[in-house]
Amino acid sequence: MSDGSPLRKMLAGFDGSVTYALPLADGPIELAPYIGGSFTLRATGVLSCVSCGRRVKKLFAQGFCYPCLQNAPEAAECIVRPELCRAHLGEGRDPDWERDHHFTEHVVYLSYTGGIKVGITRSTQVPVRWIDQGAVGALVIARVPYRQLAGLIEVDLKRIFADRTNWRAMLKLVPTDHGALFEARQKAQAILREDLQQYLLTDEQPLDIHYPVLAYPPKVASVSLEKVPVLSGKLLGAKGQYLLFEDGRVFNVRNHSGFHVLVDPMNPVV
Repeated sequence: MSDGSPLRKMLAGFDGSVTYALPLADGPIELAPYIGGSFTLRATGVLSCVSCGRRVKKLFAQGFCYPCLQNAPEAAECIVRPELCRAHLGEGRDPDWERDHHFTEHVVYLSYTGGIKVGITRSTQVPVRWIDQGAVGALVIARVPYRQLAGLIEVDLKRIFADRTNWRAMLKLVPTDHGALFEARQKAQAILREDLQQYLLTDEQPLDIHYPVLAYPPKVASVSLEKVPVLSGKLLGAKGQYLLFEDGRVFNVRNHSGFHVLVDPMNPVV
């Protein structure tokens, strides 16, 4: 069997509706032609680090080998705890990488996935970040010159908002709720600590996001290639970083970064 191609998170395009592609070694596979038909992922048993490319027996934190987990800037603590970022001080695991990725404009946003959550991202990652988490609507509420400030705002707002997506609730038909986003923005403006108020925005409008899903299974069950090395079935669509199959199984592509797979899409649906 071929060693296959290492998975990475799905590539997303957006023109009001989302388009997806699986980035593979031989080139991306557009998913749209295969939605409604059979689709198969086969794990080959090979694992490789998303940072250094080294083949390993175990991966950590969405695709890192252990040395890269400890040393790569993409796996630093400030990725998940941006309030600890020190890029603006010229510090970090890799100061040059930090300057390019974290000492740059970030936004704080509220997104709607069936419930309101607060989050941050680089300005250049809008709306990709919202698509990755399966948001059907999102609203920028603050703009800051570097990551640590965005993290401070997020931490303060986590007093009243969640900062994680409920993936089971997200993998349902969720209508956009502009009213909930506007109400949440008002609450954020009312409670945010005074020294951070200067970064708030009041006139931004929500962005609606539509996903390529034929139907949502009434019940979903997440599957792992470690336990189910061959995942095959009728593909109903994709939302967030999940592939949805007709039998209710859902597969988180990003969580399997570094897993080598063979992809067997059947003939495209005409």
